[in-house]
Amino acid sequence: MSTVTPAADLESDPRVKAVFDDIRATRKSDFVNNMWRYLAFDPALLESTWAEVKAVMATPSTLDPLVKELIYIAVSVTNGCSYCVHSHTAAAKAKGLTREQHAELLSIIALAGKTNQLATALQLPVDPAFDADRN
Repeated sequence: MSTVTPAADLESDPRVKAVFDDIRATRKSDFVNNMWRYLAFDPALLESTWAEVKAVMATPSTLDPLVKELIYIAVSVTNGCSYCVHSHTAAAKAKGLTREQHAELLSIIALAGKTNQLATALQLPVDPAFDADRN
């Protein structure tokens, strides 16, 4: 159940239509997912969020596109965002994620969660070798 209801004709707003057209062009697909459809209730928020997502996720950088999706999945799992886990897992699969890689990713996420909790519970001091200010 969402907290907002998308308008019946979202693209009647020229700002929304421009973002949706850019999403379609960038992703080379006619599909505009619910994240964008529901954010369209506030065109300024839609524009700024899409601009940031496009800059980070759709612009070539030093990270491989699949690696970006894997990071997004891990953070989404940690934050408990089912929608983002689903959408970025689908995106990762479209970028070549195999079943074996997916299983390994989940093992890493689970391990990181466990060791993060242990380090937090133990209130471990940071090793000087890990402190960038000391190196």
